[in-house]
Amino acid sequence: MVFNRFRAGVLLRVLLLAASVSTFAILVTDSNKLVSAMLVGFVAILLIGEIFRYIEKTNRKLTSFFESIRYSDFVSGFTADNKLGKSFSELNDAFNEVLEAFRKARSEKEEHWQYLNTVVQHVGTGLLSFDEEGNVGLINNKARKFMNAPSIRNIDELKESNEGLHNLLLQLKPGSNRLFRPNNHLHLAIHSTEIILKGKTFKLVTLQNIQSELQQKEIEAWQNLTKVLRHEIMNSITPISSLTSTLNEILVEDLIRKDGNVVIAEDTIDDLEEGLNTIRSRSSGLIRFVEAYRDYTTIPPPKIKKIQVAELLDHVANLEKVEIRKAKVKFAISTEPTDIELFGDEELLEMVLINLIKNSIESVAQTANPAVTIETRKDEEGVVSIQVIDNGPGIIPDALERIFVPFYTTKKAGSGIGLALSRQIMQLHNGTLTVESIPNQETVFKMTF
Repeated sequence: MVFNRFRAGVLLRVLLLAASVSTFAILVTDSNKLVSAMLVGFVAILLIGEIFRYIEKTNRKLTSFFESIRYSDFVSGFTADNKLGKSFSELNDAFNEVLEAFRKARSEKEEHWQYLNTVVQHVGTGLLSFDEEGNVGLINNKARKFMNAPSIRNIDELKESNEGLHNLLLQLKPGSNRLFRPNNHLHLAIHSTEIILKGKTFKLVTLQNIQSELQQKEIEAWQNLTKVLRHEIMNSITPISSLTSTLNEILVEDLIRKDGNVVIAEDTIDDLEEGLNTIRSRSSGLIRFVEAYRDYTTIPPPKIKKIQVAELLDHVANLEKVEIRKAKVKFAISTEPTDIELFGDEELLEMVLINLIKNSIESVAQTANPAVTIETRKDEEGVVSIQVIDNGPGIIPDALERIFVPFYTTKKAGSGIGLALSRQIMQLHNGTLTVESIPNQETVFKMTF
């Protein structure tokens, strides 16, 4: 409607101009009407100027409107030239309505930003984002506290105060997780991801203090270990103490003194031998238990070197081939790709794999068509995993939570140290050892590096 009125205004002025020019052409041919022709010519010139002014006014208004949008200047209004006509008034109203819509949208956007910023600043997890040049785009109060950096504009500013964390943040690959302990009060779990905004790549990092959770888990682990220690020690000490008392009573009551000599009845001798043998057996069991505890707590530091995973698995399979043949187990190894490498201590990792394979072989002893498979994979992020899979009866859910607790075992002849020792070796390699089990279907022990 506004533009229809604008066209009508232009058309009217063009028609008036055409009429003026025609009149001027008619009058200028008559020498008696030269004055009138000059007046009409002057009017034509004024109309030409009016047309340009009218069009330029609209162009300036449009230019001003678009510049207001371009520079987000939504404060200016369009009312000054309402007196020039209804068409200008309606055009100004339309411009003002559009600017008001932009003002409202910007206000809502700022409110949402303030709300989001408040949430980000008060969340319990540290948040940090920086671009490829290290320029910090987002950082909340928790991240500043964890990094001990009240003000930071570039990630390189951390280098002097906390070089370890600085290097970790730069080297952390998208999608990976790392643990970092800057001091005795902080134990940070750090996760990284990557986002792209306006063609620019940002690394978004979350930092969470898991010190209290670790302390709670540590307390629970010590409580579980204490229960096992108490159980094992009491199982050995109680019969020893009881037998010692019994043997003392035998010596006091059954020994017969005759003519200065001590006479021992055959039954008494048998009782003494039986009691002493029992004490010896329980003492040996207690010694074996203490030696197992010593082995668990004195693992040597790993000697890290490059390992060809395929060669490692072939070597372990060769060591266990006799056991595999005796158990009549279908054994297979799958490695994709075949040239996977990892860094670790070959001897310690062999211990872990042998223990897992032995457990799987024992697990499938009563299974029809027993099978044990080792699968090795390397994902897109370079994470290597080795899985030992068997089709045995599986592990009950209650036991799944405890099988890595030292000295806990579901076997009659087991020490309960193998899986705990294996997990500790994996932790020394900055890796993990986990288990998943579906009863009567399969059990999967997974080593992740």
